[in-house]
Amino acid sequence: MQQTSLTTLFTIIISMLLLTLFTVVAVQVVRSVRRSRRMGMMDEMEGHDFEYYCADLLEKQGFLEVEVTRGSGDFGVDILAEKEGVTYAVQCKRYNGPVGVDAVLRTYAGRDYYGCMVGAVMTNQYFTAPAVEAAKKLHILLWDRGYVDGILEEE
Repeated sequence: MQQTSLTTLFTIIISMLLLTLFTVVAVQVVRSVRRSRRMGMMDEMEGHDFEYYCADLLEKQGFLEVEVTRGSGDFGVDILAEKEGVTYAVQCKRYNGPVGVDAVLRTYAGRDYYGCMVGAVMTNQYFTAPAVEAAKKLHILLWDRGYVDGILEEE
């Protein structure tokens, strides 16, 4: 009788462990599918929609007072935000190819225009070599596809 009870108990424990493992795997698969959809959606967005999308991502990263600027006449800055006492001027670029140096130069000017401490360009793509070089010299942060994907993976 004790052998039967132990076998039953062992079977119940193994079943519960397998169910827990299955649940964890299923949740991870669902999250991965959702993340892939969001990344794909990001590439299909219109420019202004992408700006709001980036603003939402920044809020999820702990940025405060996140504000999307007006569509035109924004002096190269699409989002104004603050994190840990540091103010940011962010330009968003939803492109189909690499982002060039012009985005860096506009962000540099916009950062100073808005009196922000940090300038950043955020994109669904990557940056050209001249853009990376200019960003280093002008102290502009480059938040590329890898950065954005990293934020999505944290969700």
